[in-house]
Parts: sequence; C-alpha cells; structure tokens
Amino acid sequence: MDLYGQQIGNLVEQLSNLPGIGAKSAQRLAFHIINMPEEQVKRLTDSIEKAKKNVHYCKECCTFTDGEICPICANEKRNHKVIMVVENTRDMAAYEKTGKFDGVYHVLHGAISPMLGIGPADIKLRELMVRLAGDVSEVIIATNKNLEGDATAAYISKLVKPMNIKVSRIASGVPVGGNLEYIDEVTLLRALEGRTVL
Repeated sequence: MDLYGQQIGNLVEQLSNLPGIGAKSAQRLAFHIINMPEEQVKRLTDSIEKAKKNVHYCKECCTFTDGEICPICANEKRNHKVIMVVENTRDMAAYEKTGKFDGVYHVLHGAISPMLGIGPADIKLRELMVRLAGDVSEVIIATNKNLEGDATAAYISKLVKPMNIKVSRIASGVPVGGNLEYIDEVTLLRALEGRTVL
C-alpha cells in the first residue's frame, strides 16, 4: 500500500538499495532528507555526484582516491617495502585505525571464489604482481579468514614465493568467517603482530 506517494516511495526504494540499509532505515533516511534544509540537501547531492565523477583507483595500491595516488602511497614516511594485501578498502581502513602499520597496502577489490565465478583475473592481482617487481621485502596477506580469503591467500603465496619475497598471513585473533572491517583495532593489531610465514 502506497502511504506517501510516488516521490517518497522512489526515494525509499533507492536508499534501500544501499548495502546495510533495510526498509525501515531507508524510510527513516528518506524522511530525514526531506526535512533537511534545501542547501544541506544540495551539498549532499553535490558531494555524491562529485565523488562518483572524480573518485577512481589509486595508480599504485588500487584503493579509492580523488588524486593520482592515494595519501598513503604518497606518504614518504611509510615503508613501501612492506605491502599488506586486503580484500577491500574497508579492510584497509580497519587496519589504518590501529595506527601501528607503517607499510603500504594493496586492495584486491574481492577474493577468489570459484562458486561465484570470481577468478584471479577478476581481482587486482595483476596490479599487485607489477608492484612486486619493484623493491619489496614482505607481503602480508590480510584477506578474510573464510574459504574465499584462504583460497586467495594460498594463490597469492604461490605466486610470490618464487620471487624471494617474504610472504606472511595475519594470525590469531581474527575469527574464522569474520570480516576484518567489523573487528576491533586491538584484535587486528594482534593478528598483524602474530602473522605467520607462508
């Protein structure tokens, strides 16, 4: 039953398409947006349009940025010889919150999953291999502790070992089946410090 008319219904439908937003949250957000001052709504829509138009992959690590390279890759104080491989930008943000990792990242934008038809060519592995041709001493694989993450870690390890680069995997503290973005900073830090050589 249509309670509010087509415009509100359309807004609720579009908001409910966002990840993590159910029907009730979408409705609550829709009413909030409608009650916002016109100028605030314009700033919101402008920021969405500008982000969509100007944000792209970092030339080095494949995270999202609006520059040629992201601030982490551009930071000369970071250790560019140590690369942590993560599945997505949210995992990278989770590790950055610890404030303890001083290396750089590589974002795969997915994990190998034959069941879903996602193979090595469907994630940013080729870009990682190009980076590893440079001066790299260690690759830390921080994929999720699930079937896809483990398969991806094993595949990367197999590719990297012949290059005489140390390969390690995050360790204890990260529960099997757990997604990194939802794990607290202390647990992530312990997993990083307790990494094991593959």
